[in-house]
Amino acid sequence: MAATMRVAVTGSTGLVGTALVGQLKEQGHSVLRLVRRKPILSDEVQWDPTAGTIDMAALEGVDAIIHLAGAGVGDKRWTKKYRATILNSRLLGTTTIANAAAALKPQVFISASAIGFYGETGNRAVVETDRGGDDFLSAVCREWESAADLAVGVRTVKIRTGLVFDPTGGALGRILPLFRFGLGGKLGSGKQWWSWVTLHDEVKAIIHCLTADISGPVNVTAPNPVTNQEFTGTLARALHRPALFPVPAFVLKIVIGGFSSEILGSKKVLPKALQDSGFVFDYPHLTNALEALIE
Repeated sequence: MAATMRVAVTGSTGLVGTALVGQLKEQGHSVLRLVRRKPILSDEVQWDPTAGTIDMAALEGVDAIIHLAGAGVGDKRWTKKYRATILNSRLLGTTTIANAAAALKPQVFISASAIGFYGETGNRAVVETDRGGDDFLSAVCREWESAADLAVGVRTVKIRTGLVFDPTGGALGRILPLFRFGLGGKLGSGKQWWSWVTLHDEVKAIIHCLTADISGPVNVTAPNPVTNQEFTGTLARALHRPALFPVPAFVLKIVIGGFSSEILGSKKVLPKALQDSGFVFDYPHLTNALEALIE
């Protein structure tokens, strides 16, 4: 096993952050969790992303900083106000933590981004060197990644994550109950590509990036994206339920609002940089992934 590291993490209470902190500790690393409130536990460090303040003294000597914090894109309707929240939570937080990284000079700074960077890709497969899209989330991701570049002089990895699958939350957590009751089906046309990754492989990939010879944008998606129709069919089979209830696009738009563009849109994203750096997915194929997750 590689030498143990002292790792600071923002967004440690989210779906990915919770699993990541648990795995880092299991591997013997010491973890400092950045929190906005007054720290109450010995592993907590205070920061205020909005005010741009951070307890630098407590972070002295960290080997790595992993930045996952940001308002959830699927949590609320995309009103004008919430769009501003989505952008600002990423810009302010990333600027604060990247400036801290530039001063502290850890071995690596890993900053979250998303495959929303690519916009609509249709049936075209994209890798890290492909251009970004021109919709709202593409613009957010571009600015988000630019803020991460403020960590001058530090190896910086920008992880563009796909749909993270885990039964406890995220997209799969929301869809599972419907399918268990036999109420699932394709969403919209079903022809749109979904680039997904299991929570297990997401965490494994982030930890890989701590020590791998890799920097810049890194797609964290399984190497075998699927169409939404393939996904819903595979999920229904894994649960031994029918997938008889397709959800028309207009219904999703009414129910979810702006985020429906991410579910109905097509993103066929491949993890070239990750695989080139020697990373091996434990769940490269959807069938095995869903079977394992449903167990």
